Amino acid sequence: MHRYDPARQRLALGLAGLAGLVDATGFVVAGGYFTSFMSGNTTRMGVELVERPVLALLPLGLIACFLGGVIGGALVLRRVRGRHKRVLLGMVTGLLGLGAGLLVAGLPMPFLALSAMAMGLANNIFSRDGEVTVGVTYMTGALVRFGQGIAARIDGQSLPATRGYGLLWSALAAGAAAGGGLCLIAPEIAAASACGLALVLWGFALRVER
Repeated sequence: MHRYDPARQRLALGLAGLAGLVDATGFVVAGGYFTSFMSGNTTRMGVELVERPVLALLPLGLIACFLGGVIGGALVLRRVRGRHKRVLLGMVTGLLGLGAGLLVAGLPMPFLALSAMAMGLANNIFSRDGEVTVGVTYMTGALVRFGQGIAARIDGQSLPATRGYGLLWSALAAGAAAGGGLCLIAPEIAAASACGLALVLWGFALRVER
């Protein structure tokens, strides 16, 4: 986070909030599975392979869709470097919009698949030299860096490399809370809101890259 200018840091926070919103919506629709948190899906898949193998197909499918999004996003990144943020966010918006429409039509499984694919794509938005520089859909690493920064301050030191990660985690948590709240009204509204937020972020990315 600390390597980026304030505008790009705000974009990263917005993406983390989007990931929380999408993940919370998917969690409600899927009954306890995730569309961006693949560690959770992997754990559930492992447990269900032992207990009830048929149920492992859903988390396995979500992992496959997420991975497909990562691969597709990485390929796009190689071809549109320099304007990849706007291109990838445009694709994320399109997938989330299509997914929301399918959910409204009573098709939750395609919605989950497209949401997971969109989150895989999103992880290529902050990438440099083939490596993700800011993970916007998973926060374990962010919490580790945040904790290391707190430890450094307790010792009277400063670790600039740890700055911003507490905010990144907070953005994902806020997005998840918003998604949970909207799902109390209707999951379809939460899904449409995620598409709307992605569209706003696309516009912001367009401005940032210009």
